[in-house]
Amino acid sequence: MARDRVKSEDAVRQILRHIGEDPEREGLERTPTRVVKAFEFLTRGYDQDPKVAINGALFTEEDYQEMILCRDLDFYSLCEHHLLPFMGKAHIAYLPNRHIIGLSKIARMVEIYARRLQVQERLTTQIAHTIMEEIAPLGVAVVLEAEHLCMRMRGVEKQNSYVTTSAMLGRFRTHVETRQEFMNLLRNGKG
Repeated sequence: MARDRVKSEDAVRQILRHIGEDPEREGLERTPTRVVKAFEFLTRGYDQDPKVAINGALFTEEDYQEMILCRDLDFYSLCEHHLLPFMGKAHIAYLPNRHIIGLSKIARMVEIYARRLQVQERLTTQIAHTIMEEIAPLGVAVVLEAEHLCMRMRGVEKQNSYVTTSAMLGRFRTHVETRQEFMNLLRNGKG
């Protein structure tokens, strides 16, 4: 690990030189270490298994089959194309089928997947498929709304742009009424 850290810090120094900076000047001399530590923190999801995070938080609830919605879950990720942040809100609903999951585990799963190099589309489907596989609900709906700094700071520089992605599985895909109820709950929660 120490050897990897040294190589990573050297790579940051190379980037600083590439942009015309002196990595040895006072303000930058500790920057390579800070950058490597920051990337370790921002990508810590690689060291965690979202399925393990869910494990042990499944509860039998035979009679409840109505929608459960966790909305406005903040997430922060890094775009795998530019290594720039994208952040936003996750809205996740499921229809239980004899099992419910501890609500904090849904937020934890979002965090684990988000703390990897990502594209928003993959992040959306990873969350939906993991819930579907692990608790076998009647359906899962995931909507992510995010702002991408790769679109705001560089390239097209569109300051007020947001990206919305969705994944609908099970009854959310096959039953228009269920999907519409989910979308209405999201709209009605906007202030």
